[in-house]
Amino acid sequence: MWRSSHVSGGNVHYVEALYEQYLADPESVPDEWRSYFDQLPRPEGSASHDVPLSPVRDQFYQLGRESRPGRVVAAADSGENKKQVKVLQLINAYRFRGHQKANIDPLGLRNPTPSPISICPFISFQRLTWTPSSKPVLSFLGIDKAPLRDIVDALERTYCRSIGCEIMHIVDTEEKRWLQRRFESVRSAPDFSADVRKHVLERLTAAEGLENYLASKYPGTKRFGLEGGESFVPMMDELIQRAGGYGTKEVVIGMAHRGRLNLLVNILGKNPADLIDEFDGKKVIERGSGDVKYHQGFSSNVMSPGGEVHLAMSFNPSHLEIVAPVVEGSVRARQDRRNDEEGSKVLPINVHGDAAFAGQGVVMETFQMSQTRAYKTGGTVHIVINNQVGFTTSHPLDARSTEYCTDIAKMVQAPIFHVNGDDPDAVLHATQVALDYRQQFKKDVVIDLVCYRRRGHNEADEPSGTQPMMYAKIKDHPSARSLYAKRLVEQGVLSEESAKAMVETYRDDLVAGNHVANALVQEPNASLFVDWAPYLGHEWSGDADTTFDMKRLQQLAARMCEVPDGVDVQRQVAKIYEDRRKMQAGGLALNWGFAETLAYATLLDQGHPIRITGQDVGRGTFSHRHAVVHNSERWHHLCSAAEHGRWSAAFHHS
Repeated sequence: MWRSSHVSGGNVHYVEALYEQYLADPESVPDEWRSYFDQLPRPEGSASHDVPLSPVRDQFYQLGRESRPGRVVAAADSGENKKQVKVLQLINAYRFRGHQKANIDPLGLRNPTPSPISICPFISFQRLTWTPSSKPVLSFLGIDKAPLRDIVDALERTYCRSIGCEIMHIVDTEEKRWLQRRFESVRSAPDFSADVRKHVLERLTAAEGLENYLASKYPGTKRFGLEGGESFVPMMDELIQRAGGYGTKEVVIGMAHRGRLNLLVNILGKNPADLIDEFDGKKVIERGSGDVKYHQGFSSNVMSPGGEVHLAMSFNPSHLEIVAPVVEGSVRARQDRRNDEEGSKVLPINVHGDAAFAGQGVVMETFQMSQTRAYKTGGTVHIVINNQVGFTTSHPLDARSTEYCTDIAKMVQAPIFHVNGDDPDAVLHATQVALDYRQQFKKDVVIDLVCYRRRGHNEADEPSGTQPMMYAKIKDHPSARSLYAKRLVEQGVLSEESAKAMVETYRDDLVAGNHVANALVQEPNASLFVDWAPYLGHEWSGDADTTFDMKRLQQLAARMCEVPDGVDVQRQVAKIYEDRRKMQAGGLALNWGFAETLAYATLLDQGHPIRITGQDVGRGTFSHRHAVVHNSERWHHLCSAAEHGRWSAAFHHS
């Protein structure tokens, strides 16, 4: 009733009048009504807004009867128009629930729901027939007055194949329509060129080749391999290259263990010889903790269509998901350094595991910060490497209380694309839409890469002890690279010999210790990243001169106690500032809060920027800081005005 009460029968006269106004001048009605009227069916050949009232009147009548039976104002009854309305409702059913039928599980273990045709109430209760008919019923998805069966086929291909879209929870109509157009216009399967598909196969070959090489050279050694999720490598390659085309200068990546070594070698350009030395125990650790190889970070520059892009892989401990807010903080700092207020020049990518994404509270906390003034970064691309088992738990009823591991992202209305990891073309399309959405709307987006884990939690683990049925199926399941190579050969994109040559070339490069990240810049542009050399190699116990000129300190203390004219300070706060004036004059001993703010003042005076963020930092957890002075009479208006700006300075006088 809440969804349809505005078009109930009782409102029919009002809405008809509004619709007449819309027909005369579409811009004269509110945006939400204009969006609603734009979706109504139009007779064939009619002009943009030259539409009779019968379609809208019939829809109001139908919705009114369903939402408020017995209180409907009679309206003209047209069976054909009612059918058109039902078809529109069917289209929405696919948009809402098509993902539940989509073929997103490479192993086929997921039990999809029936087609939206059978679950749509307008089919069950209104008896809209689905016999193959050549009679045109509606223009949709670029089909001009198509038969119903063609519309259903287009919907099935768009929403029920290798990509399951969850976008209808988004409130913003513009965002929702943008996403619908991106998927519906190409039926979620764009026609990629032969060169693009060959490149995807080459990246899949690299992903599989590294794992096979390490498995043969170091059998049973822990590496948290990517086998089963190899499509992650071409996905990351596309994200970085496409972001570079937008003018992005830095990409900061956070991820846990799974696939980390593969990404370091095949995307960031870590030399395979260095990785082999780590496996052989030959690497010398001069400083630091000497952490395991699948925790370590890395940085490099790669070439993109828009020029060089600096990549930074954050170090990550075993604490799952804790790197996510670290990445956001690093990105925000880099954006501030570049004066990148929109978040166009620095892109955060956080890679998650399925069980951790659903189970770790820091994921929710990171999403909660994503649109706040102090922490937003212009949107994060979240990738879930969903191996459907976590550690040992595969049954969803034992793993979480939601349908998908990604449902937590709906709290910020992030679009979610579930994609079959064995369909690299679908992975590529979902990746492109995700990055374009982030760049267009500056909000978070989630790609759920549904794949599997060919080996155990690590290579020393035997998974069939807890997942016998799953691993019986995995044992005979061909890799994503094998399936894709076979498809390209069958479609005549390349020869079988060329596909095999990719495998041999990659292995030869590994054995020779050559770089295998094909976009790596060997002589990077140093201006894209910070030179940390001045901060390295120092003794950690070095002394520092912390003295400060007393006269200047007194001047700063006096300035800190000034309250701007016209600002009415709350009574207790006024007392704090009165005491600080006495402290500044020497009539009262300095307390902790005043000493702290004095320390900040000396740093600012010497040109060192200070940024303190958090809900309570202005006042201080113990009400000791009061570095922000609020006007007790006008604070509400000041807050409203401030919402339009980005507050990045540490202290403000309001």
